[in-house]
Amino acid sequence: MNRFEVVTPRDLPNAVKLLSGRNHAALAGGVDLLDLLKQNIVAPQSLVNLKGVGAMDAIETDESGGVRIGALVKLSEVAANPTLRERYGAVAEAAAQAATPQVRNLATVGGNLLQRPRCWYFRHPDVNCLKKGGDRCYAPGGLNRYHAILGGGPSFIVHPSNLAPALVAFAASVKLIGPGGERTLELERFFTLPRIDPTRENVLDTGEVLIEVMIPAPAPGAASAYLEAREKQSFDWPLVSVAAIVVSDDTHLIRDARVVMGAVAPIPWRSHEAETALRGARLDSSAAARAAEVALKPAAPLSDNGYKVPIAKALVRRAVLRAGGIETA
Repeated sequence: MNRFEVVTPRDLPNAVKLLSGRNHAALAGGVDLLDLLKQNIVAPQSLVNLKGVGAMDAIETDESGGVRIGALVKLSEVAANPTLRERYGAVAEAAAQAATPQVRNLATVGGNLLQRPRCWYFRHPDVNCLKKGGDRCYAPGGLNRYHAILGGGPSFIVHPSNLAPALVAFAASVKLIGPGGERTLELERFFTLPRIDPTRENVLDTGEVLIEVMIPAPAPGAASAYLEAREKQSFDWPLVSVAAIVVSDDTHLIRDARVVMGAVAPIPWRSHEAETALRGARLDSSAAARAAEVALKPAAPLSDNGYKVPIAKALVRRAVLRAGGIETA
């Protein structure tokens, strides 16, 4: 780990100015950043401490009935917030399942969305893989048990965020501020596939700061669920996660649906095919199973991660049914 200084800006414009310089990195909870520093993946001269900047650590209801979550809000606060638990259950549950209680009390919403891939080739300081500017991704011909089965190539990392699939399912947006001013993006468009640029996971520009996540008011009759499968029940990243939203009436006729998978692709993977299969159907185990089948139809597993396909199918089916109020074994 290199030597660095920690700088605390007085406000957001000052933070943006500092982050626009060379060899500066943003510091929020610092959970992922500390790992990257120890692994010599990043070597900034200065860490810009965002925790001293106000107005980024609150959860508030806006005038349209939606919710605004500051980027510095802790995951534990998201998991415990009454409004999120009642109206955006999948978001609260995704935060509650992330890491350990100790990490959730430190890790932030912004940090969870912006964390770098956990691929062991990327994280190894002696491996110059495609994501670090090298000329190849080692996963297809190497150890690929935890890599992408959807949307992969030329890099096959998976996006590690617990929160992202649930927030994408709720059509959340992010507010960014940078040298060019403020801009708002749909979260679904914020993440980027490796075929566009294998060295990046999102479209955050140099000097930009993610300051807020905005979730619109849920549709009447909407209910959600978040599920994930892990190798161990204690601290672990998911092998597969699924966030599902179902909008149905009293007869269980599905008016609308959203299905987003995590840990299966380089971005939170929204299945438009599954959503189309669910709309207009009567919510039951058969409809949920059809949605699961079409959601994984495009899957292209590597040599050692084909096991993710049946797990993902099972979680899609269960998440859809649970969102519709039907419990499964």
